[in-house]
Amino acid sequence: MDIVTAPEPAATSLRDAVYTRLRAEILNGRVDPRERLTEPKLSRRFEVSRTPVREALSRLLSDGLIQRTDFGYAVVVPSLAELRDLYELRVTLELRGVERIIENTELHYDSDALRDELGRWVELRAAPPEPDPSFVLLDERFHTVLSRAAGNERLTEALVEVNEKVRAVRMYDFVESERIRITIDEHIEILELALADRLPEARTALHLHVGESLAVVMERAARALSRMALAV
Repeated sequence: MDIVTAPEPAATSLRDAVYTRLRAEILNGRVDPRERLTEPKLSRRFEVSRTPVREALSRLLSDGLIQRTDFGYAVVVPSLAELRDLYELRVTLELRGVERIIENTELHYDSDALRDELGRWVELRAAPPEPDPSFVLLDERFHTVLSRAAGNERLTEALVEVNEKVRAVRMYDFVESERIRITIDEHIEILELALADRLPEARTALHLHVGESLAVVMERAARALSRMALAV
């Protein structure tokens, strides 16, 4: 009988470390979609052999975060058709959080979580950050907090997954000061309405925020893709 041995702990932890670091870089927008990810280059970056890099790339490929190219791998960027489907799902997930509370009077938002998040955005309004693609992470945090405060963790998990898939494009939607200002104001309005228990109005404001018109959302996505193509 063949004996199956477990992987060496050191090798396993090294593989996991490379995977975790590279995945975080991709999801945080620190890997340019045009960059080619190769085993030799990544081995030098992480100062490891090619084996843990190869295993990390295989896992990221299975995750759907990267794709094979002629010269290694590259970050997956959704097409406009895929973005349309993902944005439709995003809108559905966003609105379902507040709708379930409207429909069931026994359910309530986690007001402490909402107040804490409101405080962060009020501070941002007082001192708005410079336009930067990384602002998308603050935006995602708002939507995650709002969803989780509605009480259905499965909805939140699904929303986080969708946001990760469109992040590579959405990050280029935050390179203008006016876009940052509008986003901050709308987040504050939504939180204040939810805290005041004006839930139908909160739903309307949230719907407008995430894209009442799919055509508008797709226009933003198309502009984001153009920015990505032109980015240096």
